[in-house]
Amino acid sequence: MPHSKKKELPETAIKTLGPAKIDSPFLHRSDYLGFTRFVDDRTRVLVDITWEDGRPPPEEGLKFEFAGPRKKIYFDPSKLKCAVVCCGGLCPGINSVVRAIVLELYHIYGVRNIIGVKFGYQGFIPGYGHDVVELNPEVVQDIHGRGGCFLGMSRGHQDIGEIVDALERLNVGLLFVIGGDGTLYAADLITEEIFQRGLKTGVVGVPKTIDNDIAYVDMTFGFMTAVETASRSILSAHNEAISAPNGVGLVKVMGRYSGFVAAHTSLALRDVNFTLVPEVEFDLEGENGLLASIKKRLEQRGHAVILVAEGAGQRLCATGEVECDASGNIKFADVGVFLRERIKAYFDQEKMEVNLKYIDPSYEIRSVPASANDRIYCGFLGQQAVHAGMAGKTGLVVSMLNNRYVHVPMKMAVSFRKQVNPKGRLWLSVLESTGQPHLKNGG
Repeated sequence: MPHSKKKELPETAIKTLGPAKIDSPFLHRSDYLGFTRFVDDRTRVLVDITWEDGRPPPEEGLKFEFAGPRKKIYFDPSKLKCAVVCCGGLCPGINSVVRAIVLELYHIYGVRNIIGVKFGYQGFIPGYGHDVVELNPEVVQDIHGRGGCFLGMSRGHQDIGEIVDALERLNVGLLFVIGGDGTLYAADLITEEIFQRGLKTGVVGVPKTIDNDIAYVDMTFGFMTAVETASRSILSAHNEAISAPNGVGLVKVMGRYSGFVAAHTSLALRDVNFTLVPEVEFDLEGENGLLASIKKRLEQRGHAVILVAEGAGQRLCATGEVECDASGNIKFADVGVFLRERIKAYFDQEKMEVNLKYIDPSYEIRSVPASANDRIYCGFLGQQAVHAGMAGKTGLVVSMLNNRYVHVPMKMAVSFRKQVNPKGRLWLSVLESTGQPHLKNGG
């Protein structure tokens, strides 16, 4: 019997700037003796930890390098200059990550020259005129207690060559990039340009997106804060709905291509009756469509709560005109406003009273301070990013995978978008919680 062709796995090896020859500061600190567990570069974490009959044994599966402090580091802390930049949109926890990076560099590794680049990748381009700021423990001591981003952020493409020119002028040896898929894609290009020029500058990413859609990352920071904040809007929508005859609460949350925020928010309170996500199509009209299903719900229970992700139902509400934002992302039609108007029009036609309240908490969600759990997570991510960078590793993002911190090559992190599996356990749990029917006509 011929052997089946072995599936080729992606390359997970992490690039390095060169051999690490300097003793880690942990080796010379008496307060850490007996506590520090150094990580060997050969230690790996399996991506898939469930193995069924007929599948390859674990030793043949996809594995990532284990994160953590190394016994030898690449950079001499006394001569190293580090930079931190935050790009894209706001997300709870950004300040906590910045603070963790600065404190780890300063107190643990003894790096004294740390700068913050203002307003994202714009800060590297001379034409914008943004200043850099010195970062030290005193500057960042209180930033984790407030939302937003104290360094400022921006969207939009910037010239990779100019960014690397700026890194050379500033004599930056280690750059920490906090951002989403577009930011990390650019960071990967920056890494390639650095290698082409023969420079010794490391680039380490910390993945940031409320949508939780970065590949090979179990959960991005700020996601649970977003779910917690969105849950308060669901509570408000439910209270409004049950306080009026045929009350309908409609809430829109983030999720352009991935409905993780909507799915988890539905499970957090279990007051949601219809959850709409980009991964699962639904019909508006017809016997099994959303409008008729809302009517049945109101006739049976007298109220309904609908939660919709911003990317859901775009085939129904798209105008046909394609516009893009500064980062090149397609501007979606506002499905929340669209549903609000269509629901009102439908019940007017049915001559049935409804009291609909529409809530869009998007800007509140992305700008609030991180929750305690997220701040703890951000602290770990910042520490692991510093361990990786000081060891001379580059072109990677720090990820939590299977409850372990790992190094993921940037190319893999942006290779695809993680989405809710319509046949997976998460979505099945949503259906069990909401009790919503199959919102499609004809099967």
